[in-house]
Amino acid sequence: MTTDKKKVVLAYSGGLDTTYCALYLSKELGMDVYTALGNTGGFSDEELAEIEDRTKQLGVIEHVSLDITKEYYEKCIKYMIMGNVLKNNTYPLSVSSERAFQAMAIAQYAHSINADYIAHGSTGAGNDQIRFDLIFKIMAPNAEIITPTRDLELSRETEIQYLKDHGIDANFEKMKYSINAGIWGTSIGGKETLTSSQPLPEEAYPKQVVKTEPEKLSIEFKEGELVAVNGENVAHALEAIQKIEAAGAAFGIGRDMHVGDTIIGTKGRVAFEAAAPLMIIKAHETLEKHTLTKWQMYWKEQISNFYGMLLHEAQYLEPVMRNMETFLVDSQKNVNGTVFIKMSPEQFLVEGIESPNDLMSDLFGQYGESNEGWTADDVKGFTNILANSLKIYHTVNNQ
Repeated sequence: MTTDKKKVVLAYSGGLDTTYCALYLSKELGMDVYTALGNTGGFSDEELAEIEDRTKQLGVIEHVSLDITKEYYEKCIKYMIMGNVLKNNTYPLSVSSERAFQAMAIAQYAHSINADYIAHGSTGAGNDQIRFDLIFKIMAPNAEIITPTRDLELSRETEIQYLKDHGIDANFEKMKYSINAGIWGTSIGGKETLTSSQPLPEEAYPKQVVKTEPEKLSIEFKEGELVAVNGENVAHALEAIQKIEAAGAAFGIGRDMHVGDTIIGTKGRVAFEAAAPLMIIKAHETLEKHTLTKWQMYWKEQISNFYGMLLHEAQYLEPVMRNMETFLVDSQKNVNGTVFIKMSPEQFLVEGIESPNDLMSDLFGQYGESNEGWTADDVKGFTNILANSLKIYHTVNNQ
C-alpha cells in the first residue's frame, strides 16, 4: 500500500492492535501518524500518561486524548438507563455503545487537522470494524479508511512479535487479552472467549473481589436520572455511576459472559464486568414496575429492545434513535424514588423501593388482602363481561 498523501489519524486505545497499527503506519507506509484516544471514562490519569508515552516510542507526530465521557452520558447512557437496555437480557452494551462516540470525536479531530486518512485497529472478525467504518464514512467522507489489522489478517502473536522486533517496550503479558474499559463497563476478550465452554480466569478480570461481608446500597432517581447514592446528592449522574461502580466492583458484582449475534452474522462471546450498569438498570427497572402503568411498561420494553439493537449495530446516527429517545424521556416523569440494594460477593439483590409515585398505594386496596375501590359484585359483573368473547368463541366452535 503506497500513497502520496501522508497524514493519517489513528483511533488509538493503547492496546495491542492499535499499538501495532501506529508502528506499521509509520514504519511500513511512511505516514505521519497522529493518534487520538476517545476517552469514555475508562482511563486513569496515570494510564493516559502511560499511553501518551508509548506513542512517543512509536514515532507518532501528535497524540490527543479526547474526553467525551460527559457527552457519552448525556447522549447515550441516560437513555440506556431509562430503557433498561441489556443486550440479550445480559450485556449493558458497555463497548458497543461507546464506539459511536469515540468514532465521532476522532472523525472531528481528523477534520480539524485536515487528515488525508483515518485508521483503526479493528480486526475483520468483529463488530467494531463496522462501527468505526460507518461513522467515519458519514462524518469523514473524504478521508480514506486504513485498517492494517483487518487487511493483513494478523494474529495477536504476530503483532506482539512485530512490536518486540522493533524494540517496543510494553506489557505483552497483559496484551494477551483485549480489554476495553469505559464508564459503562469493561469488556474482556481472550482465548477462553473464543470457545463456548471455558470461563475467563480470575486474573483476567481487571477488578478483583476485596469485600466479603454484605453491605447495603441505596440509589435515588428523579425522572429516571441518578441524583443520589446512599443518601448523598451528586453533582452529576457520572459521579453516581462512579460511586456505584466502586461499591459493587469491590464484591466482584457485574461479571458475566455475553453471547450474541454480531453485525456480520456470526455468534460472538465476550466477558465483561459492569457492576454499576447492572445494579443501576435493575434498580431503575424495579422502580418503574412500581411507578409506570402496564401499557407504559409494555411499550417501553418494545422500544428499548429496538433502541439497544440499533445501538449495538452501529446505527446511532439513524434519526429514529432520536424519536425513541424522546419517548424514553417522556416516560420518566413519574420515575422518582429510592431503591435499596444488598450487595454480596458476586451478586446483589434489590430489596425494595420508596417512591411518592408508587402505584402500590393502599388507597384502593392491597393485593390479596383487601379491596377498597370495588365490591365483590363489581368483580363478578366484570368477570362476566370479560368472559363474553371466549364464551362466544368456544360455543360457536363447539369446544
